[in-house]
Amino acid sequence: MITLQNADAALKDYYLEAISSQLNDNLSPFFSAIEKNSANVAGKDVKLAVLRGYAGGIVSGEEEESLPTPYKNRYATISMPLKNLYGTIEISDKAIRASRESTGAFVNLLNAEMEGLVLSAKTSFQRMLLGDGSGKLCKIIKKLSTTEAQVDEVKDYFVGLVVDCENAMGVVAESGKALMISAVDKENSTVIFSAPTTSAIDNGTMYIHGSKDREITGLAAIFDNDTVYGYDKSEDGYFAPYKVDCKNNLTETALSDVLDHMEECFNSKINFILCSYKTRKLIASLVDANRRVVNTIDARTGYGTVTVNDVPVYADKYCPDDRILFLNTDDFALYQLCDWEWLEDEDGKILKQIPGKAAYTATLVKYAELICRKPCGQAMLYNVHPSDGE
Repeated sequence: MITLQNADAALKDYYLEAISSQLNDNLSPFFSAIEKNSANVAGKDVKLAVLRGYAGGIVSGEEEESLPTPYKNRYATISMPLKNLYGTIEISDKAIRASRESTGAFVNLLNAEMEGLVLSAKTSFQRMLLGDGSGKLCKIIKKLSTTEAQVDEVKDYFVGLVVDCENAMGVVAESGKALMISAVDKENSTVIFSAPTTSAIDNGTMYIHGSKDREITGLAAIFDNDTVYGYDKSEDGYFAPYKVDCKNNLTETALSDVLDHMEECFNSKINFILCSYKTRKLIASLVDANRRVVNTIDARTGYGTVTVNDVPVYADKYCPDDRILFLNTDDFALYQLCDWEWLEDEDGKILKQIPGKAAYTATLVKYAELICRKPCGQAMLYNVHPSDGE
C-alpha cells in the first residue's frame, strides 16, 4: 500500500539521485565545462581570495650580493552570498488516495511530476548562468492592451514563464500579481499574458516572478553591469572584461585578434567561445571559406562544436544574438553548499501538506553561486551582426 511514509522514502532514496544526475548532465556546454565544488563556502557566503597579479618574480644578481627582497603577490577578496534555488512539486491528496493500492499508478504519478520539475529546473538554471543575477527578462516598451505588451526582445522560451511586470518607477503591476506569458509574437516583439492587467507598465521591466536580484551572478553580470562582486569596473580594471565593438561587421580577423590579445595582454588562454545559434552560423560561414570549420564532439562537454583557431564555439539559446563571449572556463567555478537535495522538516519528512489545501508538496533545493576568479581574462565582441538593410 502506498503511504506518505514510503512515498517520502521513494523521493529520498530513488528519485533524488536520478534527479541530481539529470540536472547536472547535459544542462549546457558552459555548465559542463566549469568546476563545481564546495570549497570556499563559509556559512551562507562564498569567500575567496584571488591572485590578481604578481609584484615580482625571478631576479638576476651577483653571487656575492644580498638576496633580493621578496615581493608580495596582490590579491582581491570576493565575498558573495549563496543564492537559494528551489524547485517544487505538488501532488493532490486525491491522486495519492486513487493510486494507494497500485504501486505502478503511484510511480507514474511521481514520474510525471519529476519530469516537469527536471525540465523546469534545467531551463531556469541554464538561463541564470547567462543572466546578470537580476532575473530580468526584457524591457517593456509599452502596453498595447490589457493582455498584450511590446518588449525590446522576445524569445520562444518566454511562453509559459510566470513574470512580474514593473513600471518605470519599479512598482509591480497589480500589487505584486504574477502574470503568465501564454504566447509571443516574434515578428512584432510582443508578448501575450494569460490574464489582463490594468496597471501602467510602459517603459518598465519584466522579471522572472519573485526572482528580482536573487538569481545566480551569471555571465551578463560580468560583461554588462557597472559593478561585479562589489567592485566598480571603472575603478578596478581587474574586474573589467575586454570588450570590442564590431560595428555590425564581424570578420574572421576580429575573432582571431581577440584570442591573440587576451593571451598577449592578460595571460588568458581562451578555451571556450559562446554565442547564440544565429551567431554561431555567422561564425561558421566566416571561417568556412578557409576550410577551418571542424565539427567534433568536445570531450569536456560532450557537445558538438565548431572551432575557430582550435577554440570550440558553442551555442546557447539564452545568449543574446548581438554578442560573442570569449571565456577561459578555468577561471569559473560554481560554488555550492550542497548538490540538489530535498528540503526536509524537523521529522525528516519531504512531503508536506499545503496549509488549507488537500494537496502535498515537496521542494528541491540548492544553494550556489557562480564566481569568475579573473573577469579581466574574459572578452566580448558585440554588435556582431549586420545592421538592418545591409
